[in-house]
Amino acid sequence: MDPRIEKLAKVLIHYSLKLKKGQLLKIQGEVETLPLIRAAYEEAVKVGAHPYVSVIVPENTESFLRSASNEQLKFISPITKMEIDKIDSLLAIWGTSNTRNLASINPKKQSLQRKSSGPLMQKLFKRIAEKKVSWVGTQFPTKGDAQEADMSLRDYEDFVYGAGHIDSKDPVKHWLKISQEQERLIKIMNRFDKIHVQSADTDLRLSVKGRKWINCAGTENFPDGEIFTGPIENSVNGFIRYSFPAIYMGREVENIRLEFKNGKVVKETAEKNQQFLTSMLNMDKGARYVGEFAIGTNYDIKKFSKNILFDEKIGGTCHLAVGASIPESGGKNKSALHWDMICDLKKDSEISADGKVIYKNGKFKI
Repeated sequence: MDPRIEKLAKVLIHYSLKLKKGQLLKIQGEVETLPLIRAAYEEAVKVGAHPYVSVIVPENTESFLRSASNEQLKFISPITKMEIDKIDSLLAIWGTSNTRNLASINPKKQSLQRKSSGPLMQKLFKRIAEKKVSWVGTQFPTKGDAQEADMSLRDYEDFVYGAGHIDSKDPVKHWLKISQEQERLIKIMNRFDKIHVQSADTDLRLSVKGRKWINCAGTENFPDGEIFTGPIENSVNGFIRYSFPAIYMGREVENIRLEFKNGKVVKETAEKNQQFLTSMLNMDKGARYVGEFAIGTNYDIKKFSKNILFDEKIGGTCHLAVGASIPESGGKNKSALHWDMICDLKKDSEISADGKVIYKNGKFKI
C-alpha cells in the first residue's frame, strides 16, 4: 500500500474528525476507495471508536434513477433518517471509476430525488453547526478521477496528496499554520458589510453584514483552503461569469453566466447543458439564491481538475454556491441544492469591501 494512504487516514481520524473513544463513525465510499476505507477503519478501531462502512455501488444509483417511479424517488429510508440522528462522525471518501456515470439520466429525476433528500441534508448541516456531528470529505485518487483531470494515475496521486501536504513530514503542522493565517483574515472580513467583485465579465455586489466568515483548514474538507460566509439572501445583484466548467451530479456545464436581482438568479445561460442548469435552479424556492460566497486560498493547487473539492480551493479564485446556506455562517437560505461554481480572479480582478480594495489579481491586500 502507498504509505501516503495510511498517513492520510491518520490525519483524517485525528486532526479532521478528532475522533474519540466510543463514538459512532460512518465511513462511506465506492469500491474504488477501499484502500483508504480500510486504513481509516483500522485507525478508528485503534482510537476505540465504533466504525462501520457503507459501500456505494454507482451502478445501483444509475439503475435506480433510470427506473424509479416518482414515489420511489421521493422515498427516504427510515434507516437513513436514523443514521443522521445517531452518528457522531462521518467520513465521506470520494473517488470513482466513471465520473460520467449519471450523464444521461433525466435531470428532472435527479432534481426530484435531491429535493426529496433536502430535509435530511439540512438536518445534517444543523447537527454539524451544533457540533453534534464531526464530518470530513476527502478524495482517494482513482483512475476515473485521474482521467477526468487529464492526468496519469501517478500524477494524480501526487496532485491529491500534494494538495493536502501529505508528502510533508508533518501535515497537521502545515494546516495549523494555514488556520492561523485564515483566522487573521476572517477577523478582518467579519467587520465588513458590502462586497463588490469585479473582473472581465463579472460585476457582482452582495452584503455580508452580520454574517460569520468560516475558517476552512482541513477539518471538514481535506485538502482545504478557503474562507466563506453566507451572504444576505436578498442582497446579491449584478452578474458573474464562471471561468471554469461547473460539474454537478455527473454533468458538466460550461461557460455559465448568472444574472442576479435582489438575491435571485433571474437569467442563466450556458454553452453546454443549459437545460440541466435550469432544471437544477428550478429544484425548489431556494435554489436560485446564493447560499455561500467564498475565496480560495490554497496556492498549492495549481491545476483545474474538474473536482470541486480541489477546484473551489484554488488560490486566486472565488466561488458562489447557489442553494443551501451552511448554517454556521449565519446563512438562512434553504434548498436541496448546493452547487459551487468557480470564478478565476488572478487577472484584472479585484474585490472591494465597503469601498476599499482588499483583494487584487488573486491576492489579499489586507
